[in-house]
Amino acid sequence: MNSGRKTTAVRRVQYAALPYRRGARSRTQVMLVTSRETGRWIIPKGWPKKRKAPHTSAAREALEEAGVVGEVGRDPIGSYSYKKRLKSGAVVACEVQVFPLEVKHQQKTWPEKGERELHWFSPTAAARAVQEPVLREIIRTFPRTRRARNVTN
Repeated sequence: MNSGRKTTAVRRVQYAALPYRRGARSRTQVMLVTSRETGRWIIPKGWPKKRKAPHTSAAREALEEAGVVGEVGRDPIGSYSYKKRLKSGAVVACEVQVFPLEVKHQQKTWPEKGERELHWFSPTAAARAVQEPVLREIIRTFPRTRRARNVTN
């Protein structure tokens, strides 16, 4: 019996931004957005862009999904896996490389404004809000990782 849903064995790569800012008393805050399909809390992510470096693609996703602009780290701070349902109904395994993005400002309008909710969380609250266990750990440990690596660009 064919359910119409196929899972491919090929693992595809996506790039994501972890938008953050330094709040009062230098406390780090992390921005999450909701997915358009399920309304789950996620970080902005998407497919690689031709002739664009991975960190540049991640920054572009943050602009498109949340309207945020800032300094993106060139090196990923971690990666996690999840299963993405495509418009065709197929399910693909994705490996998401996460790049830190220190938010400098948010634009008044952006391509997906009104399609997603966004919210600033403490790293602990953001980690509780996302479903992927490895992403939880990346977010939870990010303030220490950022200090250790001096991630600013």
